[in-house]
Amino acid sequence: MKLGVYNAILHDRSLPEALEVISGLGLQGIELNSGGFLPATHIPTFDDILVSDTARDDFLGLFEGTGVEIAGLNCNGNPLHPNPVVGEKHAEDVRRSVRLAHRLGQHRVVTMSGLPGGEPGATRPNWVVNAWNSAALDVLDHQWEVATPFWTELDALGRELDVKIALELHPQNLVFNPAGMRELVERTGSTHLGVELDASHLFWQQMDPVAVVRDLGPLVLHAAAKDVRVNPAAAIYGVLDNRFRRLDPSEDRTNLGGDEWVNEWPKDSAWDFVALGRGHDTAFWAEFLRALAEVDPDMLVNIEHEDVSLGRVEGLEVAAGVLRAAARDAGV
Repeated sequence: MKLGVYNAILHDRSLPEALEVISGLGLQGIELNSGGFLPATHIPTFDDILVSDTARDDFLGLFEGTGVEIAGLNCNGNPLHPNPVVGEKHAEDVRRSVRLAHRLGQHRVVTMSGLPGGEPGATRPNWVVNAWNSAALDVLDHQWEVATPFWTELDALGRELDVKIALELHPQNLVFNPAGMRELVERTGSTHLGVELDASHLFWQQMDPVAVVRDLGPLVLHAAAKDVRVNPAAAIYGVLDNRFRRLDPSEDRTNLGGDEWVNEWPKDSAWDFVALGRGHDTAFWAEFLRALAEVDPDMLVNIEHEDVSLGRVEGLEVAAGVLRAAARDAGV
């Protein structure tokens, strides 16, 4: 099992500097962002690598002697967005990421299933949270009609290039739990689609990540180590708390494609992303790693740091300490 870091939190520094941070944490892998919601900051020669062996070898040479290897690519986005400015770009980013992974000798690309609109001609995605009424099932029927040919195509590309595509079970996507993943596999007949097991999004949905790993088995292809703390406010607002604030253009905000932006998190939030150990103890993370090792002893497990109470490197240090201790306890 290789433990590493998803590099988005280190986009404020150069790739060599990021590798130095990760090595200093006692970790061995870096998951490189390759498009989608975020730019491929640490792959400036992306286009050249796709066509030039020299550019590829020069890029891989940056990792030599660092003690850190590439541990997958990450292209999280919405490749099924009904606005082509977003959807078509993110879809092409996923295709390019699969091709880049092949060129770099990688076998995992992390992304999201995406979320279409609710009907033909829609301009915004539509997430069906609870399909108790027939109209919601009509929406889902349409969305599966959009998703199935796209993911059939991507599965074929992955199979051709020996790259498996791991979908993060992220809410506001068509596939956000094991049932959705199995439906996608059944509809596409896929051999190269599976799951990136990010425990954090399962925690706040009140799911058990260890149980999900054991339920999905070989469909788990990749993993993210990110924790969640459920707060007392959840008793009042529930985990589907929607008290987000739209940020003004004059404020610092993150673009998600087109004219879509990240909103401000509720101040008295029902739950928060936190560094490993701040929501679930080392014993839990050891059991999580054991379950992953049962599926694949060589599983790639990368820290994703989104704890806003901690600095970039500070949060990684906290998470890495817990993850390394959990690995020792789990014997992996």
